[in-house]
Amino acid sequence: MTDASGIANSGLSEVIAAGAQRLPLILASPHSGCRYPPEFLAQSRLDSRALRKSEDCYVDELFAVAPRLGAPMLRAHFPRIYVDPNREPFELDPHMFAERLPDYVNANSPRVSAGLGTIPRLAAGGEEIYGGKLAFADALRRIESCYQPYHALLKDLIDATVSRFGFCILLDCHSMPPVGGPTEPDAGRRRVDFVLGDCFGTSCAAALTDCVESRLVAMDYTVRRNAPYSGGFTTRHYGRPPEGIHVLQIEINRALYMDPETLTKRRSFATLAGAMANLVESVARLPPGLLREP
Repeated sequence: MTDASGIANSGLSEVIAAGAQRLPLILASPHSGCRYPPEFLAQSRLDSRALRKSEDCYVDELFAVAPRLGAPMLRAHFPRIYVDPNREPFELDPHMFAERLPDYVNANSPRVSAGLGTIPRLAAGGEEIYGGKLAFADALRRIESCYQPYHALLKDLIDATVSRFGFCILLDCHSMPPVGGPTEPDAGRRRVDFVLGDCFGTSCAAALTDCVESRLVAMDYTVRRNAPYSGGFTTRHYGRPPEGIHVLQIEINRALYMDPETLTKRRSFATLAGAMANLVESVARLPPGLLREP
C-alpha cells in the first residue's frame, strides 16, 4: 500500500503524510507500537501491564501535528519488546535460544549484555520476558516481518527527502522512565525532562541540537545531552552530516504526560503536544546553511 508521500507502507509500520512533503523533516516513532501478537503473549511469562511498560506510549500522538505541517511520520505498530528497530538487525543474546546462532549475529554488544538486544530478553522493569528458550527461526521471522520493513520505509523516506530538498533532518522520537532503571547507568536517579542524543556531536550538525535544546529551554523544560542516552542504532546508522543527513534522538520524560504505572495520559498531555508542535515548527525554520558542516 502506498500513501500520499509515495512511500509504500508495510502493514506493521506506517508512514503518515498529509499530502506532499513540504518540509525537509522526518519524524520517527519506533517504540510506540502496541499490537502484541498472540503467539508472543503465549510465550511470555509476563502479563500485558508488565510488557506495556516497555512501550514509548503515545509518543506518536505527541508529534501528530508533524504530517499536517508537511513532515511525514514513520511509526511502528509492533511493540519494541517483540522486536526493537533501534538496534542492529541481529543483536541477539545466545542464551535466549535453543540452538547455536549464526556467525553474523552480534552476541557481544552492550545492548545484548543489558538484555536489550533486537529481541529483548528483559522488560523495562528488569524482569525476564520468556520462561523458555526461543527458536532462531522465530527471531528471523520477527526481523524479516517487522524490523526490515520498518528500516526499508525509513531509508525510502530519507532518500526521498534528500532528493527533494538536498538534505534531511530526522527526529527519532522516544520516551523514557522518570527514574533510571536497574540496568541503566543512572539507576534510581530522577531524570530531566528531555535528553537529546546526537552521538556526541557526530550524528547531526551542532546547529540542530542547539536549536532543539534552546527551544525546549525557552519553554521551561530541563534538558541534557547524551546522558543517559546518546542515540541508538538509528542515530548512529543514518546520521551522516557530511552527506546532508542529520539525525537527533529525542527522549521525553514520561512523567510529563502520563502516569508511568497505569499508562494513562495526564491532563498535561495536550500542553506537551502543543509544545512539540512548537518544537517541530522551530526545527522546520532552521536555515539550511546552518546544517552545512564546516
